[in-house]
Amino acid sequence: MKGMTRTYNDTMFIDTFEHEYTWLNGFLRNVKRYPSRTAVIDPETSSTWNYKELNAEANRLADSLQKAGIEKNDVVMLVMRNCPVFAFSYTGPRKIGAIILQANCNLASGELALLIDHNRPKAVIYTPNAKEAVTGAAVLAEHAPSLFVLCDNLEKTEVPEGHVSYEEFTAGASEDEPVINFRPHIYDEVLRLCTSGTTALPKSVPINDINEVLCAHDVIMQYPLDRNDVTLNMTPWFHRGGCHCAGPCSSFYAGACVVIMRVFKPQNVLEYVQKYSVTYLMGAPANLELLNRAQEKERHDLSGLRGIVTMGAPLTKADCIKYFKNLTPRIYNGYGTTETFWNAFLRPYDLPEGAGSVGGSCIDDEVRVVRISEGKRTEPDETVETDGETNGEIIIKSPGKSAYSYIGNEELARQKWYKGWYYTGDTGTWDKNLTVTVTGRKDNMIVVSGENIYPEQVEEVLLENPKVRECIVTAVPDKIRGQSVAAYVVPEDPGLTIEELGEFCSNSPMLSNYKRPRYFAIVDSLPKTATGKKQHYMMKKRSEEDLKNGILKRP
Repeated sequence: MKGMTRTYNDTMFIDTFEHEYTWLNGFLRNVKRYPSRTAVIDPETSSTWNYKELNAEANRLADSLQKAGIEKNDVVMLVMRNCPVFAFSYTGPRKIGAIILQANCNLASGELALLIDHNRPKAVIYTPNAKEAVTGAAVLAEHAPSLFVLCDNLEKTEVPEGHVSYEEFTAGASEDEPVINFRPHIYDEVLRLCTSGTTALPKSVPINDINEVLCAHDVIMQYPLDRNDVTLNMTPWFHRGGCHCAGPCSSFYAGACVVIMRVFKPQNVLEYVQKYSVTYLMGAPANLELLNRAQEKERHDLSGLRGIVTMGAPLTKADCIKYFKNLTPRIYNGYGTTETFWNAFLRPYDLPEGAGSVGGSCIDDEVRVVRISEGKRTEPDETVETDGETNGEIIIKSPGKSAYSYIGNEELARQKWYKGWYYTGDTGTWDKNLTVTVTGRKDNMIVVSGENIYPEQVEEVLLENPKVRECIVTAVPDKIRGQSVAAYVVPEDPGLTIEELGEFCSNSPMLSNYKRPRYFAIVDSLPKTATGKKQHYMMKKRSEEDLKNGILKRP
């Protein structure tokens, strides 16, 4: 008999756990427990939704999608800034078994077209800031979604021909729980996230239902987060850190409240903390720096904050001390990936002394530093010395928060996951306390305001210019963004100017604004190995001095 291989009958446990321990059931428990508790605050429109109202809106969206022919495992793509419909969309599609694909709303039309062709969504719901990219992508893509919905149209922009407004789409929809013909399972894919790769096509990362539950648990446990908290994310929800780091995932699972911020404005953040009794802020280090500057100019009462959480880069000790003084002494610094969420953590008691490192492993995770082997796979137990000096690759085991897969790219999945470990491509050291410090990237990735940029993609765009013979893209330090993109170009045409290069990049449909080089240098040659391979690390070494000396210039 099924379930009788143990010392007890585990049949009911397995059946209940696998089918009922879902994120959606956790959310619905809060709808029953706290129907009148505020779930969403939208300062820009002075609107609020309690848990009963939030659920009703999610049901209206689910009903509308169902009537439009969206079924189990169909993909609903969100190309959105943070907004109320994003909150409804985080819950509504999964009620009918659809997969929510959260795309970066800053992608260029060509990049978005590649994403549409790869994921083949039936529906695309988007906000006005992405209107041009979405309409352009619809022309460029081979796959044709059957439904385009324009939402959060505060600007009253014209709805493109063949598209529909969110208000019209959901008019007359039912607020009741949708009727479904399947039984949910904790291994069902419910969310799909995108992360940059070496090509213009972002990697598509599946998140299953138990991943969602355990990500919520991790946040609830780390902060801790509960139903009395009010969270505000200064970064987009379409990122893993945005939706899971006290965004809709963990906040709605805990019964807490989220404050919506469409566009980051530090002065508004400070005002909202006071006005709405915000207890947790989340953002990239660049957000904290701008927030600190605004606080220094005009002091606000931030005593109600229980913490500020930052991811994307380690904080310096000097920055920690500064933020302790001006913002809050309760700062958390997380480290992780889109594939695995956060996996190492610095808590308030670790700072400022531990600043510069990424801390030790999260409770359910393990982070190691292994030797870098040329031409062969490094085994997970081939660790480097815990001396704080020996460099290696950082690997992560996160069994609860990763589905160990990419959509449509099994070869890449085999390269990145091995024996339950995710090989990050980050290099680092660790000490006797197993505290990890990141030292760089094996693959030269650039991080701008928390956004990952691969030089190869930017180089590919530059090489489409007939006046460009060769190029290397690297990073330069940026006090606000952490890093900025810089390009060294060997011209094919001696008359090539950096102004032309800047305009060319601005006009490329394959290059998002945040990926475009801010600095250029026209050079005679690029450093290469004996076999002709470009040496990015050599240009990265000299880029800071070149910026100081005016060799790298803005167009």
